[in-house]
Amino acid sequence: MMKRQEIKHVLDELTKDIDSLADKKAVTIIKVLVNLVEMLAEENALLREENQVLRDEINRLKGEQGKPNIRGQSKGGSGDNTGNSNHSSEGERNKRDKGNNKNTGKGKKNVRIDRRIMIALDKTKLPDDAQFKGFETRIIQDLKIITDNVEFKLEAYYSPSLKKTFIAPLPDEYKGSEFGPGVKALVITLYRDAGMTEIAIERFLKTCGIQISHGKIASMLTEGNDIFHQEKEDIVDAGSKAGLYQQMDDTGSRVKGKNHYTHVLCNDFFTAYFTRRKKDRLTLLELLCRDQLKFMFNQEAYELMAEFGLATKWLDKIKPLLHTQPLTREAIDSLLETLFPNPKKHSTNRRIILESAALAYYQRSEYFIHYLMTDDAPQFNKLAIHHALCWIHEGRHYKKLNPFSGMNQKILDEFLEQFWDFYHALLIYKADPSQSMAQQLSMQFDILFATTGYDVLDQRIAKTRAKKQALLLVLDHPFLPLHNNASELGTRFQARIRDINLQTVSQNGTKSKDTFATIVQTARKLKVNVYQYIYDRVTKKFEMPSLAELILLKAQQVPCAT
Repeated sequence: MMKRQEIKHVLDELTKDIDSLADKKAVTIIKVLVNLVEMLAEENALLREENQVLRDEINRLKGEQGKPNIRGQSKGGSGDNTGNSNHSSEGERNKRDKGNNKNTGKGKKNVRIDRRIMIALDKTKLPDDAQFKGFETRIIQDLKIITDNVEFKLEAYYSPSLKKTFIAPLPDEYKGSEFGPGVKALVITLYRDAGMTEIAIERFLKTCGIQISHGKIASMLTEGNDIFHQEKEDIVDAGSKAGLYQQMDDTGSRVKGKNHYTHVLCNDFFTAYFTRRKKDRLTLLELLCRDQLKFMFNQEAYELMAEFGLATKWLDKIKPLLHTQPLTREAIDSLLETLFPNPKKHSTNRRIILESAALAYYQRSEYFIHYLMTDDAPQFNKLAIHHALCWIHEGRHYKKLNPFSGMNQKILDEFLEQFWDFYHALLIYKADPSQSMAQQLSMQFDILFATTGYDVLDQRIAKTRAKKQALLLVLDHPFLPLHNNASELGTRFQARIRDINLQTVSQNGTKSKDTFATIVQTARKLKVNVYQYIYDRVTKKFEMPSLAELILLKAQQVPCAT
């Protein structure tokens, strides 16, 4: 039996200079056979992968270990041994921009000077003709970590007539804790911004002379943070009103040993986090409506139910129940129990009705997004008036293709080159849009995403072609981004939290995680010092403007979409 590499060699030899053959019928037959081999090779690879997963599971059930996931060497520097497993598109996107991203560094950032020291020369060592020419400056950055432990002596008076003791109050920032605001602000910053673990923070503080317990650190991170929770709500409200568009994505998280999803909502001014059990459309509607979601059982909901495929017999039963008043979740659950006494038997029907009724309410609410950029996951559909799709995600689908024959590898390489050329042309259009260029790019899209003769690639191209309107929404609205990188960067922050701390174990801990992730990431976007901001809020001085105020202020400097 021929080995895989031997078969590949035969195919490559067979298809070498295939288009130069005189017998066109033979050329067609060879191409069909090569595509058949491609299909069988892909199916074989999938079966081998599935077989290995089953073997690993059997080994685990026996108390043994599965096959280790050893990353092989490839040109991309990561992935398996296929040589085409690096699905990143950074190289293809950025190589066309070389020469345009010149480093225009303006020198070092300004360093705050805390003290100045003048150092004089020993003039006895200078020659007689030496002349004073001023000073040369050297800035040395340094840091002092010292305690600021305070012993308060509170005056106390006793009134015999009232039988009551009067004690002078502590300053607000010191009330209710044996630790001052500097410690709490530092603990929150080290944990939420720097990514240190609670144990590492405890060790660091004790090294610096602060006697603190692990439990007290955990309490600082999760308790008494109502001010920050309100700040998060204000950030989301301001951010949703501020940008010309919103972006969304999600990544996995753990809460008390169970899988959850952390959803990211962002634009140029803010990044907000919401951890939920699911990532379906209903969950997204709940977080977009700030957990104030209601349900409309009206004509719009009825039409959505029909569009989502609800059976005619159920539509007929629902039609007499339509009305114009919004329903609470309890009310619609009661209605669904009447329609479907067995929830497990009709789970799909219940989901369609719930999502349709929720969408009908959402699309009439103040929360309805005008422009939304996401990947092509189905739960994002109908969440915005204009829904744009990410070109980077689309490109990754093609990067995952791994042709077996050299002929199809060449076809794929040429297609990817043209794909990123087209992406670059869209960037040029965004910088200087025009109607004629928009029409030209629309026609180029049709030419690019046409059949190539490589069947697997053509199947993928057909899927991209079906998304033309969403992928080319930028032609009508040039302010839209071409990719969803902003929200992906937001999910990476959550991924680092997961890597360091694995999970949250309480509802309050999960809420605090989302709140401080929102504050930290938004502060970074607005170039606000995170520690100073947290310290200002912990002390209740409120000398710094809120992040929400800064969002609206910066948004005023951005021209409105037309």
